[in-house]
Amino acid sequence: MTDSEKSKLIISGAVAASGLPDEPDETQEEEGDSHAELELRQVAVPAESHGSRLDRALAGIVPEFSRSYLQQLIEAGVVRLGGVTVTKASTKVKAGDVLTIELRPTPQSQAFKPEAMALDIVFEDPYLMVINKPAGLVVHPAPGNWSGTLLNGLLAHDPQASFLPRAGIVHRLDKDTSGLMVVARQRQTMDQLISLIAARDVSREYMALAHRAWQGARTREVNAPIGRDPRNRLRMAVVDLERNSGKTASTVVTLLHNGDKHCLVKCKLHTGRTHQIRVHMAHLGHPLVSDELYGGAVAGGLDRQALHACRLAFEHPVTGAMMAFKSTPPADFQAAMAGLGLIYNQIQ
Repeated sequence: MTDSEKSKLIISGAVAASGLPDEPDETQEEEGDSHAELELRQVAVPAESHGSRLDRALAGIVPEFSRSYLQQLIEAGVVRLGGVTVTKASTKVKAGDVLTIELRPTPQSQAFKPEAMALDIVFEDPYLMVINKPAGLVVHPAPGNWSGTLLNGLLAHDPQASFLPRAGIVHRLDKDTSGLMVVARQRQTMDQLISLIAARDVSREYMALAHRAWQGARTREVNAPIGRDPRNRLRMAVVDLERNSGKTASTVVTLLHNGDKHCLVKCKLHTGRTHQIRVHMAHLGHPLVSDELYGGAVAGGLDRQALHACRLAFEHPVTGAMMAFKSTPPADFQAAMAGLGLIYNQIQ
């Protein structure tokens, strides 16, 4: 390994991966390819990982591999700490410790590569970008979608993105949800954006088409914890925190237009749980149109869940300027609205 290669690895370790807000749990572990060429990688533990568990430190230093896969490698005895084989993931590491790890490519590790694609960039400066994501685009590589993701496009758009955890992605939209996302272009900006989201200082509003005519107050605040559905681990659900694991979740839903059998609503997130709007709307008895996972039937000719991130606002973490962006619903969403007799007043 050349000095420049070692330097790049240490830089990658210094920018230890930051978790996205309420990232879905991994449900599928990555297995190495027994026929793939072995790579012996040596890295230094960065100061940020001092005192961390071995598996957590490795997940930051080698972010192209899942933590579960790295735990398997530790247990298999192919990770050495200061030249000594370590088989316990809970082993604590110190800054400057030299780790040697035997790696084989996995689909996940090979997914972090640039792929040129057209990005609808609403705003861009040296610190961040705001992107209007189309429906159908996966944000981050995952089982079944190891290429063609927004992350791949970001790596092609800006080579510096390769030095950022997840290429600067600080929050996600579901594959079939369209609309606005903010992406960091520098590590400090990324940390600040994640902090703003955690502090609920990033305003995120969505438009949704839902089943059943709206009844009751025009605006309703939903405070209902969300966790894995104990009856179906592939989806989320409103849960009882005394019986199931989960997190508090808050959404404010406001009626925009009512119909005989459907309604158009605006949803403002105060937390960012996995599938939060979809779960809360189903909980209210208004599953989203075409969201079959949560009980919504296909309607209006729309073949994906009727959810669009229409507004994003936050204070720029570097300049301090107030940033606010709006996105008009895409053609398929507008056609569904028209087909269901619902009208969107852009002044709202």
